[in-house]
Amino acid sequence: MPKKSLKEIIAALVSTLKEHHDPHGIALGVAIGSFIGITPLYGLHTILCVVALFLIPRANKLAILLGTNISLPPTIATITWTSYDIGRILLVNKYYPPLSWEYLRNFKISRLSEFFYPLLVGSIVLGLLVAIALYFITWMIANQLEKKHALKR
Repeated sequence: MPKKSLKEIIAALVSTLKEHHDPHGIALGVAIGSFIGITPLYGLHTILCVVALFLIPRANKLAILLGTNISLPPTIATITWTSYDIGRILLVNKYYPPLSWEYLRNFKISRLSEFFYPLLVGSIVLGLLVAIALYFITWMIANQLEKKHALKR
């Protein structure tokens, strides 16, 4: 396998960054990435990003990867707690205990399925809400930056 020169690698990276740099492509990428980042499929986020890159080619690739950073350690507890509560509220046909420090302290791995289902349902709802909000926020910012950049030319 021939080695690629540093210039070829940089050219490929620049080409990737320039793809779908319009406000819609960037906003779509951030929305998709944030949705993926909110899902409780920890450890699979990168794989899901790669799948999204192929399934939704109109989205900005870098924005998808950056969007998943919504689930960094400072926010993951809030996302998990909120997702679980949303799922618990929506799944009224079965009782799911509210999260508390006592519940978490006495948590056993055998109760994982009891915890995961409302978390998954809630994360889908929360992920959709956050993705929609971030799409519009990102689109407005990217649109303003594009207009500002066009004026400078």
